[in-house]
Amino acid sequence: ARSRTVGELLAPTAPFDKKCGRENWTVAFAPDGSYLAWSQGHRIVKLVPWAQCLNNFLLHSTKNGANAVSTRLPRQSSESGQKNKPCEHIIDCGDIVWSLAFGSSVPEKQSRCVNIEWHRFKFGQDQLLLATGLNNGRIKIWDAYTGKLLLNLMDHTEVVRDLTFAPDGSLILVSASRDKTLRVWDLKDDGNMMKVLRGHPNWVYGCAFSPDSSILCSVGASKAVFLWDMDKYSMLRKLEGHHNDVVACEFSPDGALLATASYDTRVYVWDPHIGVILREFGHLFPPPTPIFAGGANDRWVRSVCFSHDGLHVASLADDKMVRFWRIDEEYPVQVAPLNNGLCCTFSTDGSVLAAGQDGSVYFWATPTQVPSLQHLCRMAIRRVMPTSQVKNLPIPCKVVEFLCYQI
Repeated sequence: ARSRTVGELLAPTAPFDKKCGRENWTVAFAPDGSYLAWSQGHRIVKLVPWAQCLNNFLLHSTKNGANAVSTRLPRQSSESGQKNKPCEHIIDCGDIVWSLAFGSSVPEKQSRCVNIEWHRFKFGQDQLLLATGLNNGRIKIWDAYTGKLLLNLMDHTEVVRDLTFAPDGSLILVSASRDKTLRVWDLKDDGNMMKVLRGHPNWVYGCAFSPDSSILCSVGASKAVFLWDMDKYSMLRKLEGHHNDVVACEFSPDGALLATASYDTRVYVWDPHIGVILREFGHLFPPPTPIFAGGANDRWVRSVCFSHDGLHVASLADDKMVRFWRIDEEYPVQVAPLNNGLCCTFSTDGSVLAAGQDGSVYFWATPTQVPSLQHLCRMAIRRVMPTSQVKNLPIPCKVVEFLCYQI
């Protein structure tokens, strides 16, 4: 089935605009749903109020299309109870932008650096930060509501390929770089760099926190998938199974699953607690054998993300297609066309998928399905129990398999 188009945000192009500088490597939604940000190319990041975007899409869509999205609009606007009203910003970051991440503070989450008596910044709960990773290795931190530059972090020596904030509101930021390292920053401590994570033999392409912020996944060249313990800053395990560079990763909403996307034309869904591959979503049929999986084949997977219902995964590949997969089915449930797509992510409420391409962003409605009561119970249990604890429960084997996503 074809996915329904919701809208698009097109970047302006000058007559002699060089296409090689207009890549949209990253698109991000604010945690509270107030903002959408994306890289328009040529150093520019644009922030727009997401509720305003949805309103504009409704105005230009058909009545049938409008009805499908309009039910979600009040929820989006009511959740963003901010003192600062979101308004549009265009930010010149000074260099090519490769990565974006939004972060917001939770007051009771203290800085991990306890001996600091004075701070330049005291980030409040009503503040929204935008981190941008640049081509020159710098990370710039902006106030999303004012567009003002707050911090300039300068320790990476190569491109900052990905950024992710801890979901717990601690303002811990992790950056992944082509200098083969991950760096951990404490923005509540004025951007102090806390730790350097080493282990990747080559470029690091992406990183993602588990929902409880205890585990970090990082992926990169040389088929590398690493899991890190973020309490001890040590490596938990290395996941082996891909046959080419791994370029994107994301945990499921309950933390029980991990999706990784690779140039070997596959998306794997893992149990990160035991390192087992549970699902394989192929983008080339028949799939390439390991000896041929390293070559260019127009099916490289560029991005992957989990939907908020925990039932769907979206992937974006070089074959000019966006695919929506159900985690319990072998073939996509919906597809959509997209040329030169590089990144994708779900909106904060999960109703829309945004994908970036040549400085522009395109939006599709997420497949709608009411989760079963069993699946909701499974997600509730898996939020607090790793696989090892589930397997020790005194319950029937079939129930254990279901809770471990093995059936």
